[in-house]
Amino acid sequence: MKFEGIYTPLVTPYHTDFTCNEDVLAQAIEHLISAGVHGIIVAGTTGEYYAQTFEERIWMMEHCRDLIANRVSLIVGTGAIRTEDSVEFAKHAKTAGADAILVATPPYAYPTGREIALHALAIDRAANLPVMLYNYPGRMSVNMDEETLDRLGRSANFCAIKESSGDPNRLHMLARDYPHIALSCGMDDQALEFFAWGARSWVCAGSNFAPEAHIALYQACAVEGDFTKGRAIMSAMLPLMRVLEQGGKFIQCIKYGLTLRGIDAGPPRKPLQPLNKDDKRELSEVIHTMNTTIRAITGTTP
Repeated sequence: MKFEGIYTPLVTPYHTDFTCNEDVLAQAIEHLISAGVHGIIVAGTTGEYYAQTFEERIWMMEHCRDLIANRVSLIVGTGAIRTEDSVEFAKHAKTAGADAILVATPPYAYPTGREIALHALAIDRAANLPVMLYNYPGRMSVNMDEETLDRLGRSANFCAIKESSGDPNRLHMLARDYPHIALSCGMDDQALEFFAWGARSWVCAGSNFAPEAHIALYQACAVEGDFTKGRAIMSAMLPLMRVLEQGGKFIQCIKYGLTLRGIDAGPPRKPLQPLNKDDKRELSEVIHTMNTTIRAITGTTP
């Protein structure tokens, strides 16, 4: 499988009692597909998978498959502390008809490179689906190092990596030494650099509420090769990226951004709390300014 384009890690909309708002979930998926995203990821961090039960996660992948109805790619996250649980999620993803799975490092355990590889290979054997690896040491405390990547070379299913370390040296190493593993941008403020180094996809939570802006940057850089235009779009997006990353309110910002589009994503699950009024106002202003600027650059209406 070739990962190309914008892949949105879907939010899970909740009612005030924290049950899934099925109507809004359907609305959010239609919004993304209509906007032109290339794939939807279920059970990513933005979807709050860590706060869901096993049964809820299975329901989400099956229900989203029905809502997506093969119109775009469905990628299912398998993240869990225990390898056994990740294996079960991978099996259910295959049964649900997922096009690919997302495989991350188990959190908290602090595994070695060899142990990460054995974890990923066990998941691969269970599902035999295309795999996008997910390297995020900021949350997992360890990198998928060269030993991990070398060991994973025994399976052709490991065909992409969402790189979220923020380390330019990692970006260079992956592009130079592991060309068979496609680069996918997982660090939003480095999207321009990823595209310059050959990335063909971007996993971006902000595309939940601003798919047009993210698609515009992908189109300029990866499709048109116009990095002058890309730099202008990226410059317009950077203030939003700073707001999303500040103060540990990332998921809350994504959900409120979607709410500003008329799709009420509801509150995050505890222990997270909704944004306060000042945070909401700042986010709204930044989005408005970004959209106005990108409209002037592209001549469209993001």
